[in-house]
Amino acid sequence: MEPGSTVSAVRSQRVLCGEEIRPAVIIIKEGKIHSILPDSEASAHTAGKWMMGNSLIMPGIKDCHVHVNEPGRTSWEGYWTATQAAAAGGVTTIVDMPLNSIPPTITLRKFHEKLCAATGQCFVDTAFWGGVIPGNKLELRPMVQAGVAGFKCFLIHSGVDEFPHVSDTDLHAAMKQLQGTGSVLLFHAEREVQHAAAEKGDPHEYSTFLRSRPDIMEIEAIHTVTQICLQYQVRCHIVHLSSAQPLELIRAARKAGAPLTVETTHHYLNLCAESIPACATQFKCCPPIRDAASRELLWSALKAGDIDMVVSDHSPCTPDLKCLDSGDFTQAWGGISSLQFGLSLFWTSAFKRGFSFFDTVRLLCKEPAQLCRLDDQKGSLIPGHDADLIIWDPEKEFTVNKDNIHHKNKLTPYLGLALRGKVKATIVRGKVVYNHGCFSFQPLGKPLFIQHKTPSPL
Repeated sequence: MEPGSTVSAVRSQRVLCGEEIRPAVIIIKEGKIHSILPDSEASAHTAGKWMMGNSLIMPGIKDCHVHVNEPGRTSWEGYWTATQAAAAGGVTTIVDMPLNSIPPTITLRKFHEKLCAATGQCFVDTAFWGGVIPGNKLELRPMVQAGVAGFKCFLIHSGVDEFPHVSDTDLHAAMKQLQGTGSVLLFHAEREVQHAAAEKGDPHEYSTFLRSRPDIMEIEAIHTVTQICLQYQVRCHIVHLSSAQPLELIRAARKAGAPLTVETTHHYLNLCAESIPACATQFKCCPPIRDAASRELLWSALKAGDIDMVVSDHSPCTPDLKCLDSGDFTQAWGGISSLQFGLSLFWTSAFKRGFSFFDTVRLLCKEPAQLCRLDDQKGSLIPGHDADLIIWDPEKEFTVNKDNIHHKNKLTPYLGLALRGKVKATIVRGKVVYNHGCFSFQPLGKPLFIQHKTPSPL
């Protein structure tokens, strides 16, 4: 099938159907999955079907933590390149963070500016987070009604001055606005604490940066999140958990009835502090990559269900902001680019630890879709859902290099890394957006507007 073409049926010996993998044909009509037929029954219904041999077909990935940075910082990234990278990695839906674009998505008017910037540029479907900052509480409900997926706030400096972090007073004001809406508030869960370790150390050593963002910063922040979640019973979500130490707080809050979800990222599951070389600022992110013992505890928490999903937190920048010449971890921008390689990064490590394809779908597709209230149309291979499919070879290995990276700036800590699991083709609502290294001539993604409850009067 040529990129850009419409698919009416896809057949493979390995189709992920419910709780089993079996030979099947997926029948597609008007961009939706019409039916999934056993392979033996399909021949009469599938004229012009796409034959995929032994490739695995599963739902497209939903990456609900992506910084596209357009408008305003398009030298860092933009919709065209970000969504091409997504398509090449089997991601059929992204949810764009409210920063680091200029302006950030913190008012209804600025949300409309974001939509204008995205129009006609997205190769995959795109939803949008709004932001909570000091003083914008009256913008939240209008943005809910306009279709944002939810909101993000910071409990520490965000890294960009135009998106300031919130106080406890701001949080209570936002939660009162969000009650009754069905929306969700996402937290960058670090808080400043008094510690002396940051005052000394070689800025070229990763250990110096790591000591400046200790686990206690996440513990203190998550203590605040759990309390406010229980108090208001508004859905809350902790983004990019890097430390295993707050997991007991999270478990206790959920047991007490907090509507709380948690994500971690590919870099916390694949990298460890002990292996980061001096001056290798491409590894810097916030919260920091912690030690190997913490990494293994995160994997255990994924297996136990204490962490709900895995996302990229694709946070690119221009190479100069990474301070590669000086190798100074204290001055470099904190962010890692991995949008295109999330499935392969996850599967490379996960299959060694006994995770299944069904775990992969749960953690990369179903749970992110549910967080964003997209689970009624995306995240599963069932009739009536959007025909968002990835066709991939879980056994195929490849090496990450600059020639096969599609996001704008090619800097990533994964350069040169051999990964397992290669995406062959990506289908969005029945249309081929990526096939064996080629993209559709025109972007075929669309903006997604989330239907929340009608907010009750305050």
